[in-house]
Amino acid sequence: MAELNPLTWWHRLLGLPNESPVKTLIVAFGVALACASAVSFTAVKLKPLQDTHLAQERQARMAAMVAALPGVADMLRLSGADSLETRLVDLATGSFATGIDPARFEPRVAASDPTLSIELSREADVAGISRRANFAPVHLLRRGKQVAVIVLPVYGSGYQSTIHAYLALEGDLETVAALTIIEQGETPGLGARIEAPAWQALWPGKRIADETGAVRISIVRGQASGPHEVDGISGATRTTTGINNMLAFWLGDQGFGPFLRRLKSGETAP
Repeated sequence: MAELNPLTWWHRLLGLPNESPVKTLIVAFGVALACASAVSFTAVKLKPLQDTHLAQERQARMAAMVAALPGVADMLRLSGADSLETRLVDLATGSFATGIDPARFEPRVAASDPTLSIELSREADVAGISRRANFAPVHLLRRGKQVAVIVLPVYGSGYQSTIHAYLALEGDLETVAALTIIEQGETPGLGARIEAPAWQALWPGKRIADETGAVRISIVRGQASGPHEVDGISGATRTTTGINNMLAFWLGDQGFGPFLRRLKSGETAP
């Protein structure tokens, strides 16, 4: 029975010379086993704390991303919203996407990846963007539990560049809260005037669609005369046409149209 006593084997092991390969292997295995057990035990015990830290890290990344969005801070202030949430929308279904971290989602990378985007037909490609990502972020500015403003990232071809902007809609999803141009390379003094605060100030209060739901928002030549019209910019016809096409696309069936309809009908909870 002494041969089966663990202490007997332990004493025999200690009695082996330090140069013994057997002793070296057993000691190494024992140390590895002890370390693996300690790591596993620690990982299990600390998992709730790790999950909390990961959630806090995601929130911090999200807050940093939102803080970098031009004009969003002003929208928060003017709308009286007290919180902001960013979510991803599945553009094909119009529902919120799950299982994807919005803070890690790169829209421009996704739009160029054939596995994460679709190629648009010539008829569908009103905005002149060639491909459209399967998902797109939306920013929900809330006042209490109610959505005060929803911010949609939109982009399309202008005269000399791709124009990127944020279109903000009020909680009724019909009224423009703001249009903020965040990136453009149009002709200085002409098309580039779309970034002028005075021109962007013409957008709040405009209606995006008529009574039938058809998208009507547009920039017109000369002065606007209706709730769906915005004053044109002299000498920037191609640039403003690009913005019209951009809005028609992103508010239409290939863009955020299905999402806005589901949100308005209550099928998708905001």
